[in-house]
Amino acid sequence: MDTIYALATASGKAGVAVVRVSGPLAFEAGRRMSGDLPKSRGVRRIVDGQGDLIDEALVLVFEPGKSFTGEAVVEFQLHGSPAIVATVLRELSEIDGLRHAEAGEFTRRALENGKLDLAQVEGLADLIEAETEAQRKQALRVFQGALGTKVESWRERLVRAAALVEATIDFVDEDVPVDVMPEVRELLTSVRDEMQVEADGVRVAERIRDGFEVAIVGAPNVGKSTLLNRLAGRQAAITSDIAGTTRDVIEVRMDLGGLPVTILDTAGLRETDDVVESLGIGIAKQRAAAADMVVYMVVDPSEVEHDFGSDSLIVIAKDDDQLADGVGISGKTGAGVDRLVSVIEERLRSKTARIGVAMRERHRIALLKGCDALDLAMGLVDTQTGLADLIAEEIRTAARATESLVGRVDVEDLLDVIFSSFCIGK
Repeated sequence: MDTIYALATASGKAGVAVVRVSGPLAFEAGRRMSGDLPKSRGVRRIVDGQGDLIDEALVLVFEPGKSFTGEAVVEFQLHGSPAIVATVLRELSEIDGLRHAEAGEFTRRALENGKLDLAQVEGLADLIEAETEAQRKQALRVFQGALGTKVESWRERLVRAAALVEATIDFVDEDVPVDVMPEVRELLTSVRDEMQVEADGVRVAERIRDGFEVAIVGAPNVGKSTLLNRLAGRQAAITSDIAGTTRDVIEVRMDLGGLPVTILDTAGLRETDDVVESLGIGIAKQRAAAADMVVYMVVDPSEVEHDFGSDSLIVIAKDDDQLADGVGISGKTGAGVDRLVSVIEERLRSKTARIGVAMRERHRIALLKGCDALDLAMGLVDTQTGLADLIAEEIRTAARATESLVGRVDVEDLLDVIFSSFCIGK
């Protein structure tokens, strides 16, 4: 296997820059760059091929099996000068057997060497991209192996169920000493119910990763853009007394109590002969229908003309008082806006109650595939048809579906897509 190297920290000036080398020639490269290697860590003079000093750096040494990749690893913690980094990378490139790492290659090696499972790799990718506290916590749970722990629990119970069923095949010409089917059904039911809960929570997990959407809707000149600007703390949308100023959807991304939220300012809802404005109104209705929550602004509660479902909040615009069926606000003065933000945060947070540790669409598909197989297996158990071999096969299908979650089977085609999202030094 090649020995790879890369800058593991952001490019540009910094206090410290870390260059990582991983693979069978890592220690040899480290000795060439620093003369000798410390047992675990130590400050060394970093020199070029002619022995000229490049920098003084902290050198860290990881024995095979004890590093992030599972391979021999040397890290140079250099002063963060672009010139120093460039020189060190150039010197490494001139060592036979070393090559520059590809995007995500260090993490891919951690997967191949059993240091991480596929779900942990996905969690790491999300952890690197996390912008809010909710995103960080969710990604960290998966990166620490929470999904893998669940998969192992499911696998153990499915293996037990399959073993019990296959034992009846061995007694095909004799009486089975004990009726195992009640225990089999109990095992399959417990796994199936837990998998369904995880599948149901994927949509919410995706929203935490990608962000919730809150659409502001209402008639023209009701104050939607003014409210958006107030929430954004800047002039994100043009405000005007002229009806129909907002034609397209304007988006502002925010952090509300640790939740990633995109606020959408939409075109005013009204009947119009203006073709362009009509298109904007159509888009506004579509985005509102797809949003996680709708803030419906009206001046008078009797003006509510559209039904955006149970996830809509009626807001009385240009009003400083809280009314019975809504929240009164003034986007111009800011009165009531903090209260509105609190209500939005509370409603969105309530949606996260069902969240588990499965967090991607591929997880949901695999979980549902496993649930379907278990439903078939339990149906065969209930009919008492005696088709033990079919029951066992459906259990094995469910087990394969769960193992695909952590990359044990049927995921090779996903790897290039997943690792392409990583930076070079990760």
